[in-house]
Amino acid sequence: MVVEKKPLLEIKNLKTWFYTPDGIVKAVNGVSYTLNEGEALGLVGESGCGKSVTAMSIMRLIPTPPGRIVEGEVWFDGKDLLKLNDEGIRRVRGNEIAMIFQDPMTSLNPVLTIGRQIGEAVELHKGMSRDQARKRTVELLELVGIPSARSRIDDYPHQFSGGMRQRVMISMALSCDPKLLIADEPTTALDVTIQAQILELIKRLRTELGMAVILITHDLGVVAGVADKINVMYAGYIVESAPVEELFAKPRMPYTLGLLRSIPRIDEPSREKLIPIEGLPPDLVDAPKGCPFVPRCTYKVDRCVDENPSLEPVEPGHTIACWVDVTGGKS
Repeated sequence: MVVEKKPLLEIKNLKTWFYTPDGIVKAVNGVSYTLNEGEALGLVGESGCGKSVTAMSIMRLIPTPPGRIVEGEVWFDGKDLLKLNDEGIRRVRGNEIAMIFQDPMTSLNPVLTIGRQIGEAVELHKGMSRDQARKRTVELLELVGIPSARSRIDDYPHQFSGGMRQRVMISMALSCDPKLLIADEPTTALDVTIQAQILELIKRLRTELGMAVILITHDLGVVAGVADKINVMYAGYIVESAPVEELFAKPRMPYTLGLLRSIPRIDEPSREKLIPIEGLPPDLVDAPKGCPFVPRCTYKVDRCVDENPSLEPVEPGHTIACWVDVTGGKS
């Protein structure tokens, strides 16, 4: 018997804008999606497409000013996070939802030992004594594969390598047994071997602990072995959403197709070179009236210039925001 998973996170029409001297930067433009308990979602797109801003909006970490969540709802475990007061969101942040950032050195305090930094979280959220927190910290460091954890608990961040610092950040994120882990480009500054180790670690911990994961990256190859489904973002919109196997086998939106063509594949040895997506992402202060991908799209039709399509289903569980279906003609 298949047990149906309950929705853990529901985002409805989320809009986050930044009010700058040059105009309003519409960074996130009506994003909606659902993440079930224990599910892994990949949020993919080029730099500046709104991936990180979406995550920061969920956590209520948008700097105000200049940023503001102007519309939408973020339902997590039955409560709208956008309506919680400061104390309420602090209880959720780090406790029920944890986040890993791409550069651990900007998140770790250089003058505190890693034991103290992890211990503070469990003392605050779990009410543990300092001795209990220290014991829990050793367990967490062992869980993420840091050798000689008991002797390294009093070391400082600069005494760890980049990969080990990222493991420390993961252990800190897991310290309060969160229901949702948001990993924002967690492997960007790491070499390929360490990248694979960190992704395998996130995958293993997700299975062992049963938590949901949102993995944010610009690289579709990174999410291939980790995510259950993928949301592709462009210019603040979700432009395609599908289960991971289907998205790789049959992309339906030109931008997704372009992303897939621009990554190396071992199953296509005859392909001599990567095919880049020509042009640049649009200016989010002065975005085009129609589909934002129009200036770079080789599949465009007249309707694309005047009307921005909404996200519509093309198959069960597979939606695209496009007037042209690149695998099935006009949608």
